[in-house]
Amino acid sequence: MSELGFLSAARYGKDLVRVARVVRDGDKHYVAEYTVRVLLEGDIEKSYTKADNSCVVATDTMKNTVYILAKTSPHVLNPPLFALHLGLHFVNKYAHIHKAFIDIIALKWSRIEVNGKPHKWSFVRDGDEKGVISVAVDATSGPENAKASVQVGLKDLLVLKTSGSAFEDFYRDENTTLAPVKDRIFSTSVTLDYTVPLPPNIPLSIDNLGAIDKELDFAKIATESKNDVLEVFATDESASVQATLYNTLQKILKTCPAISEGSMSLPNKHYIPVNLSPFGLDNNLGYDGGAEVFHPVADPSGLITATVTRK
Repeated sequence: MSELGFLSAARYGKDLVRVARVVRDGDKHYVAEYTVRVLLEGDIEKSYTKADNSCVVATDTMKNTVYILAKTSPHVLNPPLFALHLGLHFVNKYAHIHKAFIDIIALKWSRIEVNGKPHKWSFVRDGDEKGVISVAVDATSGPENAKASVQVGLKDLLVLKTSGSAFEDFYRDENTTLAPVKDRIFSTSVTLDYTVPLPPNIPLSIDNLGAIDKELDFAKIATESKNDVLEVFATDESASVQATLYNTLQKILKTCPAISEGSMSLPNKHYIPVNLSPFGLDNNLGYDGGAEVFHPVADPSGLITATVTRK
């Protein structure tokens, strides 16, 4: 068959690798549950163009590597470091693999409180919130000169407030039917991603991951950025979803100097006041708001996104 094009990009790997790890520190246990995706790039062209599999690290090998490092990595409870460990492993172990892309979704398990104290080995899934981690390790210039980009964040953080949100003075034309409102329900499912540059003074290697985290403290960044999301959402007198999103990212950049850039996606989960006037009931449908009975609407939904980059 004559070739009409050339292979301009190739990447392959294993998706949806689910793994849970219990770390037992005496009678106090810690738990992590991840869904991992591994994608590799390198000198793999002949597997596509020549049907030559001699360069293919089997995706089964990638799956097993996730399990093995879940057992052996000292960073398994720290998702960004665990992702870096996985990425560095692949570019170090296989000379023909030059880039590794690791994505992790981390499920939320919180300790159950008993008599006001966190239980040592019992946990609850207290919400749909998930951690998201995306790491790209580039060892094109050799593993000893590896570089990496790290994005961390969260998704499916569902929030709602019943006041402190308006939407007025928006552009109107002959296709506009939406009425302005001074006070409304504001609900959204937060997706947050932020970029954390690695310290330039610490060479990137598996042995240096602890030193990198000591300088950056990924767990602290995750806690503080989530707290900022919740605080701004609760306290901002929202003129729009756009304005609240921007204020949130500005707050995160102020709180977390290690973050160079933040992005958010906020679908506007609409709650439509129900007209109860046919039943002789006033549900406060006017401009000033104050309605008490709503119909939650799944679609269509507004979707607001933005990125704020540190100057």
